[in-house]
Amino acid sequence: MGIKLAGAMAFLLLVIGGIFYWYYNDTQERMSALNQNNSKLELAVQVNEQTVNRLQSDYKLANKQLEKVNQEFTEIRQQNQLLTDKLSNHSLGNLAQSKPALVEKIISDASSKANRCFELISGAKLTDKEKEATDGKSFNSECPWLFDRYKPN
Repeated sequence: MGIKLAGAMAFLLLVIGGIFYWYYNDTQERMSALNQNNSKLELAVQVNEQTVNRLQSDYKLANKQLEKVNQEFTEIRQQNQLLTDKLSNHSLGNLAQSKPALVEKIISDASSKANRCFELISGAKLTDKEKEATDGKSFNSECPWLFDRYKPN
């Protein structure tokens, strides 16, 4: 009976040892998988934080650009009002009837200057006269506000 009991105990120890061996290996595999998942999650959190920071800085930049565009629109509205005021102060119809050559010259000169404004806004290089200008009127009387944008530093 002693041998049977020793055999049963040995068998029981083998089964318990096998269970512990299996439990240990399974736990190690789970821990390894959890560590890998944790590393992936930490990387994802880091990427998300970088993305959020980049989006916030892009948002601030977009707001600054929007403010600049709004300011430029305000300036354009003021310039349009200035031109409207200039035109409303003159009776071109009466003047054109009495002095057509003069009106034609004035309109041709103003059109030429206005076209130059569009050229400058589109990126044309400054002429020597424009480079030497000391104020907006001598720069281009149709778009004197461009002087500030192009004046030498």
